[in-house]
Amino acid sequence: MTARATFTDAERRFLTRMRVARLATADAALRPHVIPIVFAIDDRKLYTPVDGKPKRVAPGQLKRVRNLLDNPQVAIVVDEYDEDWTRLAWVLVTGRGEMVEGGAAHAVGVGLLQRKYPQYKAMPLADRPLIVVTPLGVTSWGALSGSG
Repeated sequence: MTARATFTDAERRFLTRMRVARLATADAALRPHVIPIVFAIDDRKLYTPVDGKPKRVAPGQLKRVRNLLDNPQVAIVVDEYDEDWTRLAWVLVTGRGEMVEGGAAHAVGVGLLQRKYPQYKAMPLADRPLIVVTPLGVTSWGALSGSG
């Protein structure tokens, strides 16, 4: 399990197939915060939206956004559980997160997210910020090919 800054083909297939991940951020005092996210990847980055699902506060006031602005280091874990433990698998991505509200990276991320999640046809992302994660370390374990 050596960490790399790029996805292997097996990791890319696993991450493309999986629907939910957990994003870990930390504030300036290094207090952790973990939440479930939806995400998409390309060959070099991971994208997650700050979408229009109901929130208690404005997008800029979300804990993950405030943390990211204080401390851009993030971790994302995507895992698959199965009662048959020979089918367990996970991918851990550590890297730098950045809030993106326009430009090429935003357009790429929006396109990837819309293709992966049909829900975004009814919930536009074009005017919503994305968190774009540049991996600095990618580690994986287990049966990445899964059962499906």
